[in-house]
Amino acid sequence: MPNAIVTGGSAGLGRALITELVSAGWTVTTTARTSAALAEVADRLGERVRWLAGDVADPDHRDRLVRLAAEAGPITLLINNASELGGSPQPQLRDLDADTFARILAVNLIAPLGLINAARPWLAPDAVIINLSSDAAADHYPGWGGYAASKAGLDHLTATLAAEEPDRRWFAVDPGDLRTAMHQAAFPGEDISDRPLPETAVPAFLRLITNRPASGRYRAAEVA
Repeated sequence: MPNAIVTGGSAGLGRALITELVSAGWTVTTTARTSAALAEVADRLGERVRWLAGDVADPDHRDRLVRLAAEAGPITLLINNASELGGSPQPQLRDLDADTFARILAVNLIAPLGLINAARPWLAPDAVIINLSSDAAADHYPGWGGYAASKAGLDHLTATLAAEEPDRRWFAVDPGDLRTAMHQAAFPGEDISDRPLPETAVPAFLRLITNRPASGRYRAAEVA
């Protein structure tokens, strides 16, 4: 049975991905910081969802998460979806304090590599690893500097891992602007109802997982 880890699974894109993976026969282990929301996801989707509340920036939590996932067998898919925005509204770089920037990097850049490395003893030789990127990693928007720097770093990390371990598939995926709580936090007070729901991006992820194109950076809209 295919076995996945998906971080940030309590809402938004993470929850949408888990829903489709379970429908396709996957066992999914997920995490977020809110127990109640994770429990709701598991109650709705059934016994193939395992969950552990906690902070992906905590190495001990990452280790516990991986051990929980490994109970279901080799890990064949790992999706680093959990992300930290860094304030609402986001500050310009001259106002970005060191602690906030450190938190952004801890969640968006250090934690994904830490989780990958923690999973190595149980990671299948041909596993697919997806790291959530952003258009901000490639373009430049006022107020997005801290978040963008973390995602640009994650893109580079993904490409380097692909060069070092070519038997696996390493994807950095920009899902596009979606109607999520984090996107609303990025635009406080604005109406984001024109953005597509996160479920609309899921088919692109499934195509990457199933078709296994060359490792690299992909935009969900182009894959779809």
